[in-house]
Amino acid sequence: ANGTDLIDHSRRPMRLTPQGENFLRHATAALAQLRLAQTELTVMDLANLSDLSLGVIDDFDNDLTPRLATILADSMAGCRFRMITDGSKDLIQAVQDKALHIAIAATGGDAKSGLTEIPLARDPFIIVTPVDTDQTPAVLLSGRSALPFLRYEADQMIAGQINNHLTRNNINLASQFEIGSHLALMAMVARGIGWAITTPFGYGRAERFHAELTAHPLPAPGVSRQISLFAGADWTGPVPQNIATTMRQLLQTHMIAPTLVQMPWLSGSFHTLEG
Repeated sequence: ANGTDLIDHSRRPMRLTPQGENFLRHATAALAQLRLAQTELTVMDLANLSDLSLGVIDDFDNDLTPRLATILADSMAGCRFRMITDGSKDLIQAVQDKALHIAIAATGGDAKSGLTEIPLARDPFIIVTPVDTDQTPAVLLSGRSALPFLRYEADQMIAGQINNHLTRNNINLASQFEIGSHLALMAMVARGIGWAITTPFGYGRAERFHAELTAHPLPAPGVSRQISLFAGADWTGPVPQNIATTMRQLLQTHMIAPTLVQMPWLSGSFHTLEG
């Protein structure tokens, strides 16, 4: 073979055998667990904390919040620990009012007075439809579809973010339903009652309905919400950063990575954030 042939062959992409792909899946899972174990160790210096109150958005009730509670409880012997779940607006307000020490909540990226914000993850908006519908996102957003649009309850932060996006793009969608729960909203879509705009974290909350749902990109790249940790600006010490580090790893291992396997088209927009 001449030199040109050698160069052409060297540019051919290497592909894993089926056995190699199987090994890679197992190795990736094992490494994720190792990273999680290392992350759990980072919160061990919370042992000297005497009191901690933490709020977490209800998006993570089904899996992440119990894991986080267990990790923190194991790391804080003798600490009075209180954890609640609520909507983002109420959790952030509770930290501002000093009713909570720390909150993990969604934000549109605007600054919060008197608070330190530590970014955790980017959560882009997506469209979710019943699995058997043939309606494209463009048709749904045009308002010409007979399939109704299901909204989040108007007072929720996510509802305001979605409405702002629709308004900026001159999209006017009538809606008969306003639903305050990710799980209930996804259940209604799964039953074929309508379609919704949500996020991968909201979609992941409804894992039991995934066989009856189809997720689509929202035809407007870059539209997303941010999940952040909020603490009082006067907080001293490493506790907020330690909890943020643990939460990022939990998000990556238990929600982001599995979702990207199902929806690889989210790989550029659904990820953790350092800060």
